[in-house]
Amino acid sequence: MRERRYAIIGAGPSGLAAARALQRAGIAFDGYEAASGVGGLWDIDNPRSTVYESAHLISSRTTTEFAEFPMDTTADYPGHRELVRYFRAYAAEFALAPHYRFETRVTALARRADGDWDLTAAGPDGPVTTAYTGVILANGTLAEPQIPTFPGEFSGELLHTSAYKSAAQLDGRRVLIVGAGNSGCDIAVDAVHRAASVDMSVRRGYYFVPRYLFGRPADTLNQGRPLPARLKQFVDTRVLRAFTGDPVRFGFPRPTYRIYESHPIVNTLILGHLGQGDLRIRADVARFDGDTVRFRDGTSGTYDTVLLATGYRLDYPFVDRAALNWTGMAPRLFVNIFPPSFNGLFVMGMVEASGLGWQGRYEQAELIAAYLRADAGDPERAALFRRRVDDPWPDLTGGYRYLGLERMAYYVNKDAYRGTVRALTRSLTATRGASGRRAA
Repeated sequence: MRERRYAIIGAGPSGLAAARALQRAGIAFDGYEAASGVGGLWDIDNPRSTVYESAHLISSRTTTEFAEFPMDTTADYPGHRELVRYFRAYAAEFALAPHYRFETRVTALARRADGDWDLTAAGPDGPVTTAYTGVILANGTLAEPQIPTFPGEFSGELLHTSAYKSAAQLDGRRVLIVGAGNSGCDIAVDAVHRAASVDMSVRRGYYFVPRYLFGRPADTLNQGRPLPARLKQFVDTRVLRAFTGDPVRFGFPRPTYRIYESHPIVNTLILGHLGQGDLRIRADVARFDGDTVRFRDGTSGTYDTVLLATGYRLDYPFVDRAALNWTGMAPRLFVNIFPPSFNGLFVMGMVEASGLGWQGRYEQAELIAAYLRADAGDPERAALFRRRVDDPWPDLTGGYRYLGLERMAYYVNKDAYRGTVRALTRSLTATRGASGRRAA
């Protein structure tokens, strides 16, 4: 029989987590990465990177880092250059890079008659097809821009934030930023120092979380037993209002949802700039008319640059959507990892959660590794695991009612998610007693 060997697509945080987990489990694998080294989107020199010069973590270092490899920095919110050094150090510490074929882009995955997968990749020596027992997709969720269409035509410069690298691009320009997510707010803060004017067009209200509360990184508070969703929403809404004020007074619409039902904005600098008059909030875009943008409230403005901070869409272009059980806005996967057909594909990192961190992704990888070991050495246990997809799937929301946005289609509550993933891993790895049942 051919050796069981797996492929990992991507050498960003999720891909490295998968590589480390398979390495620790003694599972053979090859990695594929389109860039010249590890780091994924955090490597600003990676042609597919979407980070910009001012990009930093929006979750704190201690809640984000891999548990077995703490970051060698005292910064609470490191920037992208420190982060790419961290990933290179992580890969070097555990000798992960030699498993990878760099500057090699996966172009196709095709299921074989025997159930394995043919992976075709284009590298320095041309296209090569290799057969694998299974494939872990870890190519990230923030690489393919989500670009909306608007009536009319804009005669100035129209960019997505994926093309933004430095505030120098906005020197002296009248700038409209469409969208107020974390990237949009970061870029707005950059832009006020270089642009002639800065407006932000928003459709809905947001909650703004300061990076520090009571002198500590905000996400390090309440790390013990999580509060019930409604109680946490009640408490945190009032704490934030005391620290940041009401964003409505700065021009934002009032949110029509509770806090944590969409990803919060971890940037209160923008509120300071709004208070200083450095930028202003505009209504949703109605249409373009040359260099004029007309808004839904009947107002208009003239701009040189429109910057679309409209997010990203999931992109697995090398495999048929049906193989990933794509339903609506995202693949529908058991615990955001396993297609319910258990066809040998596994997805790493298709999960968004405030505070999940890279350790949460590593726990995903541990679950995949545990399943692969059971599939090879304990088929009965692996079959029992697969039958879980026929039962009601675990509730990963933690009691929150997430907005029906594309990005929220794969959003989870970190405590509910990590608890579920850890329990599933234990079910695959717990020792059995003499009777064949799991030992307590």
